[in-house]
Amino acid sequence: MGKKGVLLVNLGTPDSPEVPDVRKYLDEFLMDERVIDIPAFNRTLLVKGIIVPFRSPKTAKLYKEIWDENGSPLLYYSKIQAAMVQEQLGDEYHVELAMRYQSPSIQSALDNMKARLVESIQVIPLFPQYASASTGSVIQKVMEIVGKWQTVPPISFVNSFHDNKLLIETFADNARKYDPSSYDQILFSFHGLPERQLKKCDHSGHHCLKSADCCSTLTDVNKFCYSAQCHHTAKLIAAELNIPDAQYSVCFQSRLGKEPWVQPYTSEVLKDLAAQGKKRLLVFCPAFVADCLETLYEVTVEYGEEFKKLGGEEVQLVSSLNDHPKWIEAIVGMVKN
Repeated sequence: MGKKGVLLVNLGTPDSPEVPDVRKYLDEFLMDERVIDIPAFNRTLLVKGIIVPFRSPKTAKLYKEIWDENGSPLLYYSKIQAAMVQEQLGDEYHVELAMRYQSPSIQSALDNMKARLVESIQVIPLFPQYASASTGSVIQKVMEIVGKWQTVPPISFVNSFHDNKLLIETFADNARKYDPSSYDQILFSFHGLPERQLKKCDHSGHHCLKSADCCSTLTDVNKFCYSAQCHHTAKLIAAELNIPDAQYSVCFQSRLGKEPWVQPYTSEVLKDLAAQGKKRLLVFCPAFVADCLETLYEVTVEYGEEFKKLGGEEVQLVSSLNDHPKWIEAIVGMVKN
């Protein structure tokens, strides 16, 4: 019998922090119809005519701030995760790592599996909460590629793992190093999405954004809603650490453009907390399984500086899952179960 294939897919990273590589990465990322879900002609004008030319030099400077001797932190930790998962799964499995955008590509990873004659493929998009622009995009890309094969092996996907017990425990373990009870407020800052993308995922057509607390509780109606899954992840981590409801806030970062995105925005929450006299904040970013630009720079540097200007004293980031043994155990559990 052939080996069982396991494909781990994260978002992606430029090949280097230089402007040409960042431009190439942003172009592929933002031209994805699930990321900027507007008509193709409008998307092309917006991305290639405005966003990429003007944003690439600025974004390259930010990547240079987090790039180290290991290169991109996201790629570095993703490679370690894949190697550790392979080691734990053993010879019965063949593990490949891919990035949705840039290298290593999903195409190359699937070609490797095909060449090794794997008997099945399990795809795990490394995004705890489901979103069309992340998990949905990975699933679509894999299906486009494998759908062209003459022989399509049994293939399965992990849709989300926002409530995975070991994921929750890992974030809690990482937070205990900082004594959460010593902070004035705990923030769970997730990557943002346009509100229109949340509405598109509401198959009932009568729940999404119809009330202020529509995402606060996970139900059959909103079980695939990104925001609802984010709130649920935060609730589980808070419960694991015995953090009272009043002591933590859920917010969303990385907003792009002027149209409404999922709220509240992290920057607005910082303003409110500073106005309340809060001085020290502990910040989780549970939408990411490896530290990256959004955690190491956006939270630690940008939000840290912003909060201090507002009168605050400290913004402390809780490390992502990275190479924590429990997180590797969580991935192995998803594969086997």
